[in-house]
Amino acid sequence: MVDFFLTLAPWQQALLGTGFTYFMTALGAALVFFFKNIKKEVLNLMLGFASGVMVAASFWSLLEPAIEQAAENGSIPWLVASVGFGAGGVFLYIADKLMPHIHFGPKHEEEGIHTHLKRTILLVFSITLHNIPEGLAVGVAFGAANEMISPEAGILAAISVALGIGIQNFPEGAAVSIPLRQEGLSRTKAFLYGQASGLVEPIAGVLGAILVSKVTAILPYALGFAAGAMIYVVVEELIPEAQQNASSKRHFAVFGFMLGFMIMMILDVALG
Repeated sequence: MVDFFLTLAPWQQALLGTGFTYFMTALGAALVFFFKNIKKEVLNLMLGFASGVMVAASFWSLLEPAIEQAAENGSIPWLVASVGFGAGGVFLYIADKLMPHIHFGPKHEEEGIHTHLKRTILLVFSITLHNIPEGLAVGVAFGAANEMISPEAGILAAISVALGIGIQNFPEGAAVSIPLRQEGLSRTKAFLYGQASGLVEPIAGVLGAILVSKVTAILPYALGFAAGAMIYVVVEELIPEAQQNASSKRHFAVFGFMLGFMIMMILDVALG
């Protein structure tokens, strides 16, 4: 598999990787054809799992390589990683305030510019916003792999990022489509909207891979940027949503987080 990836351009590698993450989103969204409701404890577990994967990927697959790459470039490692990390958080904050969307919490709070779009569309926009940094992380990881001394090791590390994000996209897809079904949409429409939330990942992934391939000097900044954007999503939305239910249900989110973190850590260490 690694030899095959090495024959491809970075943007093609990113397209394959994010194509897999999109497929997993669509596969999870397809659960709406079998279930109409989703228990709160299961949703908490899903949100916690996604958070754990994203936090682990942010360090092992993004921040650590950013620090190493900055050191190789002769830059101040902690400064470069911090600038990129902070920029990623600021970018998601601005997007959060501008892009109209609704949180998946029980209050369905609206954020972003006021709009008259249907609530179902705003719910999809919420997850779409989450998927931008995920796709960017995969794309930047593949772009970085081709700039490493050992591209083979870099490709394995990038594949681990795609696998980890793809695994957490499966329950995330269900977390979109099933609530949409509860909103009154047909199963088919709920599935279509749910899978559509993952379409932004290939776009962000390809753009990220092209950018770091053409301008290699920004590579460590881009890695930190993707990490900061993902951490922003976890802290600002995923974890709070998982903790909004009764205290007796909150431990599901904790166990989900730990499971997701361990799986991503194992993937990255074993493959990277």
